[in-house]
Amino acid sequence: MLRVDNIDLFYGASQALRGVSLTARPGEVTCVLGRNGVGKTSLLRAIVGQQAIQKGRIQWEDRDISTTPSHARARAGIAYVPQGREIFPFLSVDENLRSGFAALPRSERRLPPETFKLFPVLKDMLGRRGGDLSGGQQQQLAIARALAMQPRLLVLDEPTEGIQPSIIKDIQRIIALLRDRGDMAIVLVEQYFEFARDLADSYIVMDRGEVMLSGDRSAMVEKDVRRYLTV
Repeated sequence: MLRVDNIDLFYGASQALRGVSLTARPGEVTCVLGRNGVGKTSLLRAIVGQQAIQKGRIQWEDRDISTTPSHARARAGIAYVPQGREIFPFLSVDENLRSGFAALPRSERRLPPETFKLFPVLKDMLGRRGGDLSGGQQQQLAIARALAMQPRLLVLDEPTEGIQPSIIKDIQRIIALLRDRGDMAIVLVEQYFEFARDLADSYIVMDRGEVMLSGDRSAMVEKDVRRYLTV
């Protein structure tokens, strides 16, 4: 469904990605691991169209989207949950959720039926401002907002960052449920090995803008991966 092929990305004279490749298929989670500052977020921004690539190709559903703007990628079914969540703090939970409709035709602008089954805590908070929610609740809101656009590719940037352990377990369960539906590909950036190991169907490990290790879950050797996660 998604194929990232040998891409380079620069910020001015500084190269953030060097020949990075990745694939993501429906019904699978592809994990991107590595320390802070190795290019993981840059890769996600390239996938969703927030940062232009200078070399290589990004294909989505057999179509080259390397130069397609981000709003068009959203309309094509690519949803992004950025690091830090980026919810609208002065909008209500309900308004935040409905902001996910922006990429949909008016006739399809309705919350998916499973929204409050996946995120029951949000049902009782629809009138509260997003900024009044805890960090874990905001992360659930950010994921629910992305799902409101009915994506076929869900891109998540460190959904466990700054979240209490009980909510991490909830988010892990939700990602697994979305994967197991079989109609959505998921790309997940993560630093915590156990979280990634338990969810990944395939993985890449990055260092200094390059892919150092890659493979499917059965090929993941913990000590080799952890070498690129520890400071």
